[in-house]
Amino acid sequence: MRKKKAAALLAMGAVSALVLAGCAAAETETDTGADAGSDSTGGSEEAASAFAALDLSGIEVSVGSKDFDEQLILGEMLVAAFEEAGATVDNKVNLGGTSVARAALESGDIDVYMEYNGTGWAVHLGESDPSFDPETLTSGVKELDRERNDIEWIGRSPFNNTYGFTSSPETTDANGGAFTIQSMMEYVEANPDAIVCMESEYPDRPDGLILMETATGIELPDDQQRILDTGIIYTETAANNCDFGEVYTTDGRIPALGLTLVEDPGVHVLYNVSASMVGDTYEQAPDVFDEIVNSILAPLDNVTMASINARVSADGEDPAAVAQDYLRSEGLIE
Repeated sequence: MRKKKAAALLAMGAVSALVLAGCAAAETETDTGADAGSDSTGGSEEAASAFAALDLSGIEVSVGSKDFDEQLILGEMLVAAFEEAGATVDNKVNLGGTSVARAALESGDIDVYMEYNGTGWAVHLGESDPSFDPETLTSGVKELDRERNDIEWIGRSPFNNTYGFTSSPETTDANGGAFTIQSMMEYVEANPDAIVCMESEYPDRPDGLILMETATGIELPDDQQRILDTGIIYTETAANNCDFGEVYTTDGRIPALGLTLVEDPGVHVLYNVSASMVGDTYEQAPDVFDEIVNSILAPLDNVTMASINARVSADGEDPAAVAQDYLRSEGLIE
């Protein structure tokens, strides 16, 4: 595994350089990301009448999603929106992990699911040197995925749900406050009993652990890694059984459980969300699909998405009900 990581570190050198050059890009995206919906309805008053007038009748759409809370909510938003516009919707939300959802899209088992621009670029398309400008990154993914796979990317969220880490309460107290990624990796190196909890995909993804190791120059030993299901990482870190836990930065459990985010100067790749859709389905009503997706995503900045996520991940509400409440609050569905 050491040899594989050493080779990967060299291969990802260019990614690291751009990562460090892109400091704080994710933090400023809340203000600029709304441009993604600039050609959409924008305000809830127009969106409400537009949704009532949109016509997807006669179109069959199978909607999928990955298997974590934010994805369940976003998937249910698409289900409710397409049904409101008159489509016949097959709800296949909660398919599984990234590879499962993408395989279902490529095989035609589903027509659409919400995907992240960083994942599209590095994982699905196998590209390196990602842009740290969200519009540039999404445009690049959109162009390449259309050319190679006849898959359309629709819209772009203001929120950037990138990978991140939280420190446990005890570890945070011992440090006297929040860590940076550099000081986190230095802490782990200096404390051989420190445990870093991660989901199964993260250590092997080209946009995962390799970026932290490259940026800090410190390799995370195998015996200090613990692989857990995504949801368990939050509770185990809060219970001080993990010194650090890999998380998604818009997850509502972070504030709910009193976890402290490790400060990221721009190490992790951007993860703004778009709807990725089979080209044949998209071409049946491109303007309508654009209008629906842009109207859903335009208001979703980091704070809004985290608060919506918290209703499911912290409060235990049903993702479909939460999704519909959001759409109604924006005037998008009846």
